[in-house]
Amino acid sequence: MEGFLPPVWAILWTVVALPFVAYGARRTLSTIRTDTRTKALVAVAAAFVFVLSALKLPSVAGSSSHPTGTGVLVVLFGPAITAFVSTIVLLYQSVLLAHGGLTTLGANVTSMGVVGPFVGWTAYRLVRSRLTLQQSTFVAAVVTDWATYLTTSVQLGAAFPAGEGVSGALASTLDFAAVFALTQLPIGILEGFLAAAMVGYLLRIDTISDRRLGVPS
Repeated sequence: MEGFLPPVWAILWTVVALPFVAYGARRTLSTIRTDTRTKALVAVAAAFVFVLSALKLPSVAGSSSHPTGTGVLVVLFGPAITAFVSTIVLLYQSVLLAHGGLTTLGANVTSMGVVGPFVGWTAYRLVRSRLTLQQSTFVAAVVTDWATYLTTSVQLGAAFPAGEGVSGALASTLDFAAVFALTQLPIGILEGFLAAAMVGYLLRIDTISDRRLGVPS
């Protein structure tokens, strides 16, 4: 939430997120200019992320549990565009819904827009040749969700260690992860089914091509 992170961590995570968001913005503009038909698809995917990630359940103090929705973006466009679109979604939520905040935007983008999607994209690439598109999407969405919250646990553990040094931060990270796991493990699986259904629907109405989504860049 707004103002929850100590200033040094808020600044650090903003610095970490900035280059990924800048590159993602460039890739998004390039993709839209190259194929204007994808503009609507980006908007639909962004709306999917906005709606799912707005369904928040109170969790660890200063945070919440919710689907991320970014697994669909990863499958459709890859991690770079996901980083940029996630930033837009998180910015809207912080300003309009008081979910997250401007001071915590860098940390939220790093977990939900950078690390989680990149891990999910990697998982997607590993399984895509052996599974159907919808099955691969399920894997990508679940892994993206869980990786996002593991990253959040690391961020909270580092900012609020249980003791001195690395051991204190690690102990705190494990505590946060254990609390998140109670809600996020089932939420991640549910999100996997929703993402697979979404991509399956786009396939059926011929909005996307199975071949095009073989290995996203």
